[in-house]
Amino acid sequence: MTGDPRWRDLARHIADSLRIGAGTTVSVLVTDVAAAPAVSALVAEAYARQALPQVLLGTEEFDRAAVAAASDELLRTPAPLLDLALHWAEAHVEFRALVPPPSPQPDPRRLALLREAKGQTSTTRWRQTRWAVVRVPTAAWARHAGRPADDLTDEFFASSLSDWEALRPAWEALASRLATASRVRIVGPGTDLSLDVRGRAWRVFAGENNLPDGEIATAPHERGVEGHITFPETFWFGGVELSGLRLDFAAGEVVGVEATRGAAFARHLVATDAGSRRIGELGIGLNPHLRTLTGDLFFDEKVLGTVHVALGRAYPECGGTNASAIHWDIVKDLRGQGALLVDDRPLIDAGSVDRLLLPEAERD
Repeated sequence: MTGDPRWRDLARHIADSLRIGAGTTVSVLVTDVAAAPAVSALVAEAYARQALPQVLLGTEEFDRAAVAAASDELLRTPAPLLDLALHWAEAHVEFRALVPPPSPQPDPRRLALLREAKGQTSTTRWRQTRWAVVRVPTAAWARHAGRPADDLTDEFFASSLSDWEALRPAWEALASRLATASRVRIVGPGTDLSLDVRGRAWRVFAGENNLPDGEIATAPHERGVEGHITFPETFWFGGVELSGLRLDFAAGEVVGVEATRGAAFARHLVATDAGSRRIGELGIGLNPHLRTLTGDLFFDEKVLGTVHVALGRAYPECGGTNASAIHWDIVKDLRGQGALLVDDRPLIDAGSVDRLLLPEAERD
């Protein structure tokens, strides 16, 4: 992986997207040494453009030490050095390496406090800087997910270095159509969730901030979510394994949380603050290069034929007003069974995803 020329291509793409040039101050956060090739490529690209990069290391091993020994007050305190970097830098890039979760699982209540602190840092990042977050594949995660490492890496580069300008027009046309919708409904086994999206804008995500990328998203009305949704697949968030998750909503608020694994952690996350019980985002995965669920939400939410909801912080540019320290994306795969209905018309229907990119007149 170290000598892979695609890391240089990715670094150039990030630098272009964030307008890194002469004199730009660039903070870089890396969460594991496995991401070193990506970091090295970006640092070299930044210096070549006469920018000033500075690198911070904040590994998940350090997070585990904090959860094991730090006080509650320390756990919920945003990292002060990273906060200073975010106020110093004009551009900020995070290389979050995919690493297998710890064993045994951390204390769910204390881990939720740490997630609250990280959420506050994320809010500072998008308010203060031009930013990008890169989820770096690793051989260790490939083994954990039962996938060949080369396949995972190839899928990452194909989805991160997509021809964004070729993909964008169809995605923008879809976003424009959805902006006229009133209600979106997600249905399937164990799922019937209705979301009020009247008057809300839909945003296209096409490689500017997240890599891999490829989705459109909106912010449902804060009190306009009713019903229930299940996520039968196993996934990991914050190092915790979750499976069989079910969320029940009434008047926009989570009123019930169940799971076969990770239920305590999910309940603590939902109880983070006043906004963590409400959905801040509804997203639709559109990247044609991502086909296989990995158990990592950052990858899986971009898979063509999936939808995701995020509890917590909403996108104000979409009209959302929900505020929270967390933004927890949870992915629902509709390719095998289930449907996404827009004003009672199917957009995704039991695995038929091609209609996502068809003009309105051709979808029936």
